[in-house]
Amino acid sequence: MRFTSQTSFGGITEQLFTLDEISGVLWAPEGAAGTRPLILMGHGGGQHKKAPGILARARRFVTECDFAVVAVDVPGHGDRPMDEEYNRIATENQARVDAGEEVAPLIAGFQALVARQTVPEWRAVLDAVQQLEHVGAGPVGYWGVSLGCGLGVPFVAAEPRVRAAALGLGGASATAEAAARITVPVEFLVQWDDERVPRDQSLALFDALASTEKTLHANPGKHGEIPAFQLDNTLRFFARHLG
Repeated sequence: MRFTSQTSFGGITEQLFTLDEISGVLWAPEGAAGTRPLILMGHGGGQHKKAPGILARARRFVTECDFAVVAVDVPGHGDRPMDEEYNRIATENQARVDAGEEVAPLIAGFQALVARQTVPEWRAVLDAVQQLEHVGAGPVGYWGVSLGCGLGVPFVAAEPRVRAAALGLGGASATAEAAARITVPVEFLVQWDDERVPRDQSLALFDALASTEKTLHANPGKHGEIPAFQLDNTLRFFARHLG
Protein backbone atom coordinates (compact mmCIF):
# COMPACT_ATOMS: atom_id res chain seq x y z
CA MET A 1 0.00 0.00 0.00
CA ARG A 2 1.36 3.42 -0.98
CA PHE A 3 -0.18 6.63 0.34
CA THR A 4 -0.24 9.43 -2.23
CA SER A 5 -1.72 12.29 -0.17
CA GLN A 6 -3.03 13.14 3.28
CA THR A 7 -5.36 15.96 4.32
CA SER A 8 -7.42 16.78 7.41
CA PHE A 9 -10.80 18.49 7.74
CA GLY A 10 -13.43 18.64 10.46
CA GLY A 11 -11.64 16.19 12.74
CA ILE A 12 -11.13 13.65 9.93
CA THR A 13 -7.90 12.53 8.29
CA GLU A 14 -8.23 11.50 4.63
CA GLN A 15 -5.49 9.41 3.02
CA LEU A 16 -5.50 8.57 -0.68
CA PHE A 17 -3.63 5.36 -1.55
CA THR A 18 -2.87 2.85 -4.24
CA LEU A 19 -2.53 -0.89 -3.78
CA ASP A 20 -1.18 -2.50 -6.94
CA GLU A 21 -3.68 -1.16 -9.53
CA ILE A 22 -6.38 -0.31 -6.97
CA SER A 23 -7.02 3.36 -6.11
CA GLY A 24 -8.61 4.00 -2.74
CA VAL A 25 -9.20 6.36 0.16
CA LEU A 26 -9.07 5.84 3.91
CA TRP A 27 -10.81 8.09 6.42
CA ALA A 28 -10.13 7.97 10.17
CA PRO A 29 -10.51 10.29 13.17
CA GLU A 30 -7.76 12.92 13.18
CA GLY A 31 -4.97 11.78 15.48
CA ALA A 32 -6.43 8.27 15.74
CA ALA A 33 -4.31 5.63 17.46
CA GLY A 34 -5.09 2.00 18.16
CA THR A 35 -7.60 -0.50 16.84
CA ARG A 36 -11.10 0.57 15.78
CA PRO A 37 -14.01 -0.78 13.70
CA LEU A 38 -13.62 -0.45 9.93
CA ILE A 39 -16.36 0.04 7.33
CA LEU A 40 -15.63 -0.89 3.70
CA MET A 41 -17.96 1.01 1.37
CA GLY A 42 -18.88 0.04 -2.19
CA HIS A 43 -19.90 2.86 -4.53
CA GLY A 44 -22.67 2.81 -7.14
CA GLY A 45 -22.38 2.31 -10.90
CA GLY A 46 -20.77 5.22 -12.73
CA GLN A 47 -19.55 6.67 -9.42
CA HIS A 48 -16.23 6.50 -7.57
CA LYS A 49 -14.62 6.19 -4.14
CA LYS A 50 -15.33 9.82 -3.19
CA ALA A 51 -18.84 10.15 -4.64
CA PRO A 52 -21.00 12.54 -2.58
CA GLY A 53 -23.06 9.76 -1.01
CA ILE A 54 -19.96 7.81 -0.01
CA LEU A 55 -18.24 10.88 1.42
CA ALA A 56 -21.29 12.01 3.41
CA ARG A 57 -21.73 8.60 5.02
CA ALA A 58 -18.00 8.17 5.67
CA ARG A 59 -17.83 11.50 7.49
CA ARG A 60 -20.60 10.49 9.86
CA PHE A 61 -19.17 7.02 10.48
CA VAL A 62 -15.88 8.68 11.47
CA THR A 63 -17.13 11.65 13.48
CA GLU A 64 -20.11 10.02 15.23
CA CYS A 65 -18.90 6.44 15.66
CA ASP A 66 -15.10 6.82 15.78
CA PHE A 67 -14.80 4.27 12.95
CA ALA A 68 -12.33 4.11 10.10
CA VAL A 69 -13.80 3.92 6.57
CA VAL A 70 -12.20 2.71 3.35
CA ALA A 71 -13.53 2.94 -0.20
CA VAL A 72 -11.90 1.96 -3.49
CA ASP A 73 -12.64 2.56 -7.14
CA VAL A 74 -14.31 -0.38 -8.86
CA PRO A 75 -12.53 -1.43 -12.08
CA GLY A 76 -13.22 1.10 -14.85
CA HIS A 77 -14.35 3.79 -12.36
CA GLY A 78 -12.76 6.80 -10.70
CA ASP A 79 -8.99 6.92 -11.04
CA ARG A 80 -8.73 3.46 -12.57
CA PRO A 81 -8.22 3.10 -16.33
CA MET A 82 -11.15 2.21 -18.52
CA ASP A 83 -11.53 -1.55 -18.84
CA GLU A 84 -12.17 -2.26 -22.52
CA GLU A 85 -13.99 -5.55 -21.90
CA TYR A 86 -16.29 -4.11 -19.23
CA ASN A 87 -16.94 -1.04 -21.36
CA ARG A 88 -17.83 -3.23 -24.35
CA ILE A 89 -20.31 -5.26 -22.30
CA ALA A 90 -21.87 -2.12 -20.81
CA THR A 91 -22.29 -0.61 -24.28
CA GLU A 92 -23.87 -3.81 -25.60
CA ASN A 93 -26.21 -3.99 -22.60
CA GLN A 94 -27.35 -0.40 -23.16
CA ALA A 95 -28.13 -1.22 -26.80
CA ARG A 96 -30.17 -4.24 -25.67
CA VAL A 97 -32.10 -2.09 -23.20
CA ASP A 98 -32.77 0.47 -25.94
CA ALA A 99 -34.11 -2.41 -28.04
CA GLY A 100 -36.62 -3.30 -25.33
CA GLU A 101 -34.91 -5.92 -23.14
CA GLU A 102 -35.38 -5.83 -19.37
CA VAL A 103 -32.58 -3.96 -17.64
CA ALA A 104 -32.43 -5.94 -14.36
CA PRO A 105 -31.05 -9.26 -15.73
CA LEU A 106 -28.43 -7.41 -17.76
CA ILE A 107 -27.28 -5.44 -14.73
CA ALA A 108 -27.16 -8.59 -12.61
CA GLY A 109 -25.05 -10.46 -15.13
CA PHE A 110 -22.61 -7.58 -15.48
CA GLN A 111 -22.25 -7.19 -11.72
CA ALA A 112 -21.58 -10.92 -11.32
CA LEU A 113 -18.75 -10.61 -13.86
CA VAL A 114 -17.18 -7.60 -12.13
CA ALA A 115 -17.51 -9.25 -8.71
CA ARG A 116 -15.07 -11.97 -9.74
CA GLN A 117 -12.39 -9.27 -9.86
CA THR A 118 -13.51 -6.99 -7.04
CA VAL A 119 -13.99 -9.59 -4.29
CA PRO A 120 -10.29 -10.58 -4.15
CA GLU A 121 -9.30 -6.92 -4.56
CA TRP A 122 -11.41 -5.84 -1.59
CA ARG A 123 -10.06 -8.66 0.54
CA ALA A 124 -6.52 -7.49 -0.28
CA VAL A 125 -7.48 -3.94 0.70
CA LEU A 126 -8.76 -5.21 4.07
CA ASP A 127 -5.48 -7.07 4.60
CA ALA A 128 -3.45 -3.91 3.97
CA VAL A 129 -5.62 -1.43 5.89
CA GLN A 130 -5.88 -3.63 8.98
CA GLN A 131 -2.09 -3.66 9.24
CA LEU A 132 -2.13 0.11 9.90
CA GLU A 133 -1.63 1.11 13.53
CA HIS A 134 -4.56 3.54 13.56
CA VAL A 135 -7.00 0.92 12.16
CA GLY A 136 -5.85 -2.49 13.32
CA ALA A 137 -7.64 -5.82 13.13
CA GLY A 138 -10.93 -4.69 14.64
CA PRO A 139 -14.46 -5.64 13.59
CA VAL A 140 -15.39 -4.99 9.94
CA GLY A 141 -18.67 -3.83 8.42
CA TYR A 142 -19.72 -3.46 4.79
CA TRP A 143 -22.00 -0.83 3.22
CA GLY A 144 -23.09 -0.88 -0.42
CA VAL A 145 -26.22 -0.27 -2.49
CA SER A 146 -26.97 -0.68 -6.20
CA LEU A 147 -23.64 -1.77 -7.76
CA GLY A 148 -22.28 -1.78 -4.21
CA CYS A 149 -24.88 -4.40 -3.36
CA GLY A 150 -24.29 -6.52 -6.46
CA LEU A 151 -20.58 -6.67 -5.62
CA GLY A 152 -21.08 -6.59 -1.86
CA VAL A 153 -23.22 -9.72 -1.54
CA PRO A 154 -20.50 -12.07 -2.89
CA PHE A 155 -17.88 -10.13 -0.93
CA VAL A 156 -19.70 -10.46 2.40
CA ALA A 157 -20.40 -14.12 1.65
CA ALA A 158 -16.67 -14.75 1.05
CA GLU A 159 -15.13 -12.58 3.79
CA PRO A 160 -15.37 -13.93 7.38
CA ARG A 161 -14.05 -10.67 8.86
CA VAL A 162 -17.30 -8.86 8.00
CA ARG A 163 -19.58 -8.89 11.06
CA ALA A 164 -22.48 -6.77 9.75
CA ALA A 165 -23.61 -5.46 6.36
CA ALA A 166 -25.91 -2.74 5.03
CA LEU A 167 -27.07 -3.65 1.53
CA GLY A 168 -29.86 -2.71 -0.85
CA LEU A 169 -31.15 -1.57 -4.24
CA GLY A 170 -30.15 -4.95 -5.61
CA GLY A 171 -31.93 -8.08 -6.78
CA ALA A 172 -31.58 -11.84 -6.58
CA SER A 173 -30.95 -12.54 -10.28
CA ALA A 174 -27.23 -13.18 -9.86
CA THR A 175 -26.65 -13.07 -6.09
CA ALA A 176 -29.16 -15.41 -4.46
CA GLU A 177 -26.64 -18.25 -4.13
CA ALA A 178 -24.09 -15.99 -2.43
CA ALA A 179 -26.81 -14.45 -0.24
CA ALA A 180 -27.62 -17.90 1.10
CA ARG A 181 -24.10 -18.01 2.57
CA ILE A 182 -24.49 -14.72 4.47
CA THR A 183 -25.29 -15.22 8.16
CA VAL A 184 -24.18 -11.90 9.69
CA PRO A 185 -26.75 -9.22 10.64
CA VAL A 186 -27.99 -7.33 7.59
CA GLU A 187 -29.87 -4.08 7.11
CA PHE A 188 -31.47 -4.23 3.65
CA LEU A 189 -32.83 -1.20 1.77
CA VAL A 190 -35.57 -1.28 -0.86
CA GLN A 191 -36.92 1.68 -2.82
CA TRP A 192 -40.54 0.71 -3.41
CA ASP A 193 -40.78 2.40 -6.81
CA ASP A 194 -37.32 1.36 -8.05
CA GLU A 195 -37.25 1.61 -11.84
CA ARG A 196 -33.98 -0.34 -12.19
CA VAL A 197 -34.47 -3.32 -9.85
CA PRO A 198 -37.90 -4.98 -9.82
CA ARG A 199 -39.41 -5.03 -6.36
CA ASP A 200 -39.94 -8.78 -6.42
CA GLN A 201 -36.24 -9.29 -7.16
CA SER A 202 -35.23 -7.09 -4.22
CA LEU A 203 -37.56 -8.95 -1.89
CA ALA A 204 -36.28 -12.27 -3.23
CA LEU A 205 -32.71 -11.22 -2.41
CA PHE A 206 -33.73 -10.23 1.11
CA ASP A 207 -35.48 -13.58 1.52
CA ALA A 208 -32.39 -15.44 0.25
CA LEU A 209 -30.17 -14.00 3.00
CA ALA A 210 -29.49 -16.71 5.60
CA SER A 211 -29.01 -14.17 8.40
CA THR A 212 -31.07 -14.81 11.52
CA GLU A 213 -31.02 -11.06 12.12
CA LYS A 214 -32.04 -9.09 9.06
CA THR A 215 -34.27 -6.03 8.71
CA LEU A 216 -36.03 -4.74 5.60
CA HIS A 217 -36.19 -0.96 5.20
CA ALA A 218 -38.65 -0.09 2.43
CA ASN A 219 -39.22 3.53 1.43
CA PRO A 220 -41.27 5.12 -1.35
CA GLY A 221 -39.31 6.54 -4.25
CA LYS A 222 -37.17 5.59 -7.21
CA HIS A 223 -33.72 3.98 -7.31
CA GLY A 224 -31.74 7.09 -6.43
CA GLU A 225 -34.19 8.60 -3.94
CA ILE A 226 -33.00 7.09 -0.64
CA PRO A 227 -34.37 9.29 2.17
CA ALA A 228 -31.80 11.14 4.27
CA PHE A 229 -33.06 9.63 7.54
CA GLN A 230 -32.02 6.17 6.34
CA LEU A 231 -28.42 7.05 7.19
CA ASP A 232 -29.41 7.54 10.84
CA ASN A 233 -30.73 3.97 10.89
CA THR A 234 -27.52 2.67 9.35
CA LEU A 235 -25.35 4.51 11.89
CA ARG A 236 -27.27 2.91 14.74
CA PHE A 237 -27.07 -0.49 13.04
CA PHE A 238 -23.29 -0.45 12.74
CA ALA A 239 -22.76 1.12 16.15
CA ARG A 240 -24.76 -1.74 17.67
CA HIS A 241 -22.91 -4.53 15.85
CA LEU A 242 -19.38 -3.13 15.57
CA GLY A 243 -19.03 -0.49 18.28
